[in-house]
Amino acid sequence: MTARAMLPALTAACALLGGGCSVASDAASSEAILATTTSTQDSGLLDELLPDFEKEFGCTVKTVAVGSGEALELGERGNADVLLVHSPGAEREFMDGGHGVSREPVMHNDFVIVGPEADPANLEGAADAADALVRIAETESLFASRGDDSGTHAKELALWEEAGVDAAGEWYFETGQGMGQTLTIAGQRSAYALTDRGTFLATANLDSTITFEGSGDLQNFYHVIVVDRGEEPVSCAEELATWIREPDVQKRIGDFGVEQYGEPLFVPDAEAGEE
Repeated sequence: MTARAMLPALTAACALLGGGCSVASDAASSEAILATTTSTQDSGLLDELLPDFEKEFGCTVKTVAVGSGEALELGERGNADVLLVHSPGAEREFMDGGHGVSREPVMHNDFVIVGPEADPANLEGAADAADALVRIAETESLFASRGDDSGTHAKELALWEEAGVDAAGEWYFETGQGMGQTLTIAGQRSAYALTDRGTFLATANLDSTITFEGSGDLQNFYHVIVVDRGEEPVSCAEELATWIREPDVQKRIGDFGVEQYGEPLFVPDAEAGEE
């Protein structure tokens, strides 16, 4: 039984003892549900960071790795306490709707377009990501979309709109899967795909290469949001949101991946305050 599930029984026990007991609030603060993106899970970042947080604060963090859209829905329904997501437009709507206590920048990386080494759509000469997608559509080269309302999917749809392309036809297909699985499928089918760089670098045995990168329209910002739980404050959620932005943790985020991949998978943003 989780700490939160034990609260009614603990509260009743306190009442029988004449009150003045703080066990219930202690139990409430000992667990937090973190709804986050598959990219933070697949890259290994959370496995690197969360055990130290749990040890330092005596908190148990239950991680639910889904697309950003689903993570925000979990928060809106009260089924998550803290979010780590990368869909800025949807995040602002979440906050405007009164569902969040705070929203702060944590880190960023960038999106890249990956595809077969032969690069049949000739993306190398594209001016920006939207132009790259136009080339994919014009050549009807296979493109694998996550199609899952994730932050990556939202970014992809925004780029298609910017490109003025109605992405449809036999060349365009949706996997309905997370980033790692979508990359695997794209590689197997020699298809292009939009991905965050970190997940691409961290996913082994892919038959794909980076075919387009570096344009300004491919930035990918992550924020931490403490969900408004009303009369059920979860102190572990607020502690995690503060902790992940502390200088020493931000340095660890900036160092993550360098030893293994020769470059960081994420760039810390707590000081920059990027949107």
